[in-house]
Amino acid sequence: MRQRPLSLIQDELVEYEKAMERMTDLVGQRQRDERPDTLWLLSHPQVYTVGRRTLQEHLPDPSHGIPVVSTGRGGQLTYHGPGQLVGYLIVKLDETEGIVDYVREVELRLVRALGALGVPAERRDTPPGSELLTGVWTVATGRKIVSIGMRQSRGVTSHGFALNVEGDLSPWNWAVPCGMPEVDMTSLSREIGAPADMDRVRAAAAEAFEASPEPA
Repeated sequence: MRQRPLSLIQDELVEYEKAMERMTDLVGQRQRDERPDTLWLLSHPQVYTVGRRTLQEHLPDPSHGIPVVSTGRGGQLTYHGPGQLVGYLIVKLDETEGIVDYVREVELRLVRALGALGVPAERRDTPPGSELLTGVWTVATGRKIVSIGMRQSRGVTSHGFALNVEGDLSPWNWAVPCGMPEVDMTSLSREIGAPADMDRVRAAAAEAFEASPEPA
């Protein structure tokens, strides 16, 4: 895997729409070479986000009261909420790379982070004719622990990954995540059978992406 140092931005809980506004601004800065490649770590209040290919029957029952927001990323439905670490990746790809190449790199870096946290994990190749198996799965239990949805515009990536650290997994069961009705979504705390330290997870993700804090 090539070396690709990133500049690190960290926030706590940020409303999804406000995060999209800032991400759009960061992407514009990177397209104009006004900032370096960037990893932005944060979390969101409860929200479902849906990609362009999400089927109507995969949407949640509105009685649960969690908003559903359309987004421009690739992929299908995913859930965000407290206890989940979201990473937005604003990276300028070179002419030899495409977004699929970079998504594979993101998967492998998250496999590395999870290994450092004591949860062996793997990426999966998509069998012909199957739903795209983008993301990261646990080796021991075969559950999905990371969702990934990204896009590329004028050579710069946006959106990124969602790593379930701890918190309530019930909202995943109220919809069809990732276009896969049979998927079993999990979290780090579920896999290790104990509370997970979000600060430690943030540090492991930053290290796996070679990300360092921006100068003050």
